[in-house]
Amino acid sequence: MPGFVETPKPVEVPGLVHLHTGKVRDLYRTEAGDLVVVASDRISAFDWVLTTEIPDKGRILTRLSLWWFDQLADLVDNHVLSTDLPPGAPAAWEGRTMTVRALRMIPVEAVARGYLTGSGLEEYERDRTVCGVALPEGLQDGSELPAPIFTPATKAAVGDHDENVSYEEVARLVGPDTAAQLRQATLAAYARARDIARDRGIILADTKFEFGRAGDGGPDDPLILADEVLTPDSSRFWRKSEWQPGRRQKPYDKQLIRDWLASPASGWDRHGDTPPPPLPDEVVERTRDRYAEAYRMLTGLPWD
Repeated sequence: MPGFVETPKPVEVPGLVHLHTGKVRDLYRTEAGDLVVVASDRISAFDWVLTTEIPDKGRILTRLSLWWFDQLADLVDNHVLSTDLPPGAPAAWEGRTMTVRALRMIPVEAVARGYLTGSGLEEYERDRTVCGVALPEGLQDGSELPAPIFTPATKAAVGDHDENVSYEEVARLVGPDTAAQLRQATLAAYARARDIARDRGIILADTKFEFGRAGDGGPDDPLILADEVLTPDSSRFWRKSEWQPGRRQKPYDKQLIRDWLASPASGWDRHGDTPPPPLPDEVVERTRDRYAEAYRMLTGLPWD
């Protein structure tokens, strides 16, 4: 099963206990029981976490997530407690670290789609549905949907694919009350973000959120937005001026990396067991520029 080409050794910080190393983020627990999330510059493709990193990526993701948490604050609470560097943490963590509340996470990727592409397009072409939601005839790659839809997925381990599931399956998994709350919160947050992005020249094609609850984690406890939000790692962003249904759109994400790895230039067989090779400098630089451009366009702020 693919995963890390080379699993990084966790940084040891006094007073913090390392809990998990993910594709991008490292997770620690404080002595008070809160969590410290550190966004690295790691990047993954074709279910492999590559050895080559993208400079500034972790800081861009962190700063953009914090900006979006502020934009959504009146719709749903979030898990952020502090962005201060924990005592004893290395200087390299500056700008890429959040201390957050420990939550009882809901085991569902809460996905909203406003446009048809990716795995949703593949399902639509088979039976004119996406996660059990019926859609009209005549849609193409990149078509705007008649209305945004909630298309959840079950979470997968590193190296595995998330699996799209129906709303009914989510209701069976987490209960009908929680399923209804997830759908409402997901579509409300997506609609707010879609409108903000559109005003700034970017189409938010789809995105995923993760939610948890404090306390006992029951349906009476409010949903809390967690993890990262509305970054190029968790969303499909397209430049509005270039959008044209019926062809593949130009994304603000790691598609440049996927394209290079799938090309003869890489010399890599993505269907074999051999890990992917290091990325060339040009691909690294262009990918970093795409992440920074998305940050600048969405927030209106310079990336330094």
